[in-house]
Amino acid sequence: MPNYEKKLVVKPGSKIRLKHFDPGYHGKHKSRKSALPEIQENVQKIDELQYLLHAENTHSLLIVLQGLDAAGKDGTVRHVFTGMNPEGCICANFKQPTKEELAHDFLWRVHPHVPAKGSVVIFNRSHYEDVLVARVHGLVPEKVWSKRYDQINDFEKLIATENNTTILKFFLHISKEEQLARFEKRLDDSNRQWKISESDYKERNYWDDYTKAFEDVLNKTSTEHAPWFIIPSNHKWFRDLAVSQIILQQMQDMDMEFPKPTVNLAEIRREYHQAAGEEESDRRKKS
Repeated sequence: MPNYEKKLVVKPGSKIRLKHFDPGYHGKHKSRKSALPEIQENVQKIDELQYLLHAENTHSLLIVLQGLDAAGKDGTVRHVFTGMNPEGCICANFKQPTKEELAHDFLWRVHPHVPAKGSVVIFNRSHYEDVLVARVHGLVPEKVWSKRYDQINDFEKLIATENNTTILKFFLHISKEEQLARFEKRLDDSNRQWKISESDYKERNYWDDYTKAFEDVLNKTSTEHAPWFIIPSNHKWFRDLAVSQIILQQMQDMDMEFPKPTVNLAEIRREYHQAAGEEESDRRKKS
């Protein structure tokens, strides 16, 4: 089985160019049908490990999803995290900041949403918008956004070390042709038309600018404590396979254990058998 964690990770200090990564890569599988059993097994195991994560209450998991429009962020959430208990898994996103948020540093609105111990949080778009959209559209000057890479690294190191948070960041890599094909499907499918935005085609004009911005993000902020993974995403099923495999491996590496009982089990068993005996006695009297 290919190890996508090793194959797709952006090693700290790398100088990658996205043109060297094939968004159509699909590993050993040729179709969704072929990959589906493996995806389903991964999702099932992730669900079991989330239960253990919640019970142990020592670790937490932060998933960051970034990509250009139609890259599949929503689909990844729907297909990979479908088995997770919503009581311990939250999805947050960060759109255009409010007036109050703009009055603070750019990470002020993010920190309250990072996962507590025992929980999973998914950032569907994230604090990286402030070195992507803010940069491409000149919302802040270069002297401001250029400092944010180090600030993000410090922020992620803080939550990784102080709250035992595993941080996994996925860049969903699609081609410009695949994006246009997905836009066409949205037009033709009434169940997808709600996703259409007036900015879809305007943002395509900035494709090269976004590519350069993403390359800088990947090169400057992939660290040992918060690595980036470049996920080939032209094939949605391979995206789901790679992301689920990486998350599963990272959760297994947490080496979690169920906590010991905090009660006297012998006493609880005695109380149970007493209650069961009384229940049986009442049932016989009524019969």
